[in-house]
Amino acid sequence: MRLFAAVIPPPDAVAELEAALAPLHGLPGAAHLRWTESTSWHFTLAFLGEVDEALLPGLEERLARAAHRHPPHTLRFASAGRFGDKILWVGAEGELTTLRDLARSTAAGARRAGVEVDGKHPFRAHLTLARAAGPVHLGPYAEHLADFTGAPWTADRLALVRSALPASGVPGERPRYTTVASWGLGR
Repeated sequence: MRLFAAVIPPPDAVAELEAALAPLHGLPGAAHLRWTESTSWHFTLAFLGEVDEALLPGLEERLARAAHRHPPHTLRFASAGRFGDKILWVGAEGELTTLRDLARSTAAGARRAGVEVDGKHPFRAHLTLARAAGPVHLGPYAEHLADFTGAPWTADRLALVRSALPASGVPGERPRYTTVASWGLGR
């Protein structure tokens, strides 16, 4: 199964971000963007890729340990950016050192459980909002959200999430995410 470890924002924070994004849907080029569904928003701590089901018990044990070693911490959505003209994202402010430490522990625990962790990119707290599906300049989108700062919320759980890639071949279909397990932080 294809898995990743993540922190999932609470519904109030998601609703606030959805409201901030609403005006962006009217910007030029918005039709060339595939907006991520708010129900799937998350901060990826470690992308684990395809994981053999036989490794799952050990992985869950290691991730539980990682969660227990790190306290709940305060985050908020803040500013925005882009990876070229391919991905639009929103960032985070708050106790980012704790979030980074949790990401490191999560990746280390997965490796100890025998799972290969995608180590190509260093951890950067961001939540993907949209992907370009055609020619569009994402600069105005990022600029519109540059001053956005959401209300604080508490990151208090580590989630192991399964990503089911689209199989229908229908254009625009998105992956489906299902939480396999989750653990309270600091417990």
